[in-house]
Amino acid sequence: MSATPTRMVPEDWGPLRGLGFSDQECLEVGHIVGIFNYLTRMADGFGLQLDPETGHASESGEALQRPDA
Repeated sequence: MSATPTRMVPEDWGPLRGLGFSDQECLEVGHIVGIFNYLTRMADGFGLQLDPETGHASESGEALQRPDA
């Protein structure tokens, strides 16, 4: 859906259908995919950079830690 949305066919939803997803739930997945695509394109277009902590977590695979409240 992200890379080639015009090539989507009903069978592409098969894995989600196999997990019991309804039409409404598949639509919600589609919305989430679209929102993430939009947000990442906006961030890339504006040249936003990750903060150092998030960059490290992205490269190392280590989870971010919440600061002490």
